[in-house]
Amino acid sequence: MRTNIRVGPAGWSYQDWNGIVYPRSRPAGFHEASYLANYFPLIEINTSFYRPLRPEIARLWVRKVEHRRDFQFTAKLYRGFTHERTLLRSDVKEFSDGIAPLAETGRLGCLLMQFPWSFRLNNENRDYLIRLKQAFGHFPLVAEFRHSSWNSNPALDLLINQRIGFCNIDQPRLDHCLPPTAHVTSPIGYVRFHGRNYQEWFSFDTDTNGRTGMRRVDARYNYLYSRKQLEKWNTRIDQIASQARTTYVVTNNHFQGKAIVNGLELIEMTTGDTVDVPPQLLAHYPELHASAKSAPAQRSLFLTPPPAVRRFAAAAGAGAGPMLVAQ
Repeated sequence: MRTNIRVGPAGWSYQDWNGIVYPRSRPAGFHEASYLANYFPLIEINTSFYRPLRPEIARLWVRKVEHRRDFQFTAKLYRGFTHERTLLRSDVKEFSDGIAPLAETGRLGCLLMQFPWSFRLNNENRDYLIRLKQAFGHFPLVAEFRHSSWNSNPALDLLINQRIGFCNIDQPRLDHCLPPTAHVTSPIGYVRFHGRNYQEWFSFDTDTNGRTGMRRVDARYNYLYSRKQLEKWNTRIDQIASQARTTYVVTNNHFQGKAIVNGLELIEMTTGDTVDVPPQLLAHYPELHASAKSAPAQRSLFLTPPPAVRRFAAAAGAGAGPMLVAQ
């Protein structure tokens, strides 16, 4: 068990989470980030990718997670810097000012520079990455690449020299897409789960006239990892955490709360203990019973023991059969 691993979802504002992740009837003063902080020590801020944050919004979020002292955010860098490649001084200041309240209160783990698949390792992109480090080096930085050219010694040496973390990702294994890795190039380790929807990864919606529209985001991230798939990644996460000061593990397969399901399973795997699960989520995804601290009463007296008990029994040489419990 390692205590330097933080697991959490990417974002929190999704309409299809209502009644699945969040209660359908919300009490007065309900806030999604505050609610998720009861279950996770981390949330990756997604909205900062689409527009710079306003400082007052960042301060509000800090207040909403005050009840969890160990909670942190990570935040995606604005897409104007990573995709449109505009790096005006005024824009850098605006973005930095919006993030500052998180950093000043110790709630910011790092900034994630997410680059598109087209951002390949070459001299031009190498120089631009260094320019980004110079512009935002007052924050801890992690780079997420999608193209496999960054899975190379020259790329890793560049990141080490610039003290930029490497984001290890799970994504469909398509041509020249970055494969699963366990790289650590700074004191920060980072892992992101995107799902494995091969057919939808590069798909776009088309209108009635056949014109290409927005990427089919819901279909792209509609993927639930199996425990077997997560267990393979748990080995990599442990390897990363053994080299990093802090390791952030983010589930981005957000459709209908699947990121929350897999995030809770990963917490159970990395800590070796069962976890609290929102009751409405447990009802929607009964497979979470294996990770939940408590489950509704069963009709049978024979229940599968929770993971922590199974591990103890295995260490003691006990069998893996059912266990008699009191109701």
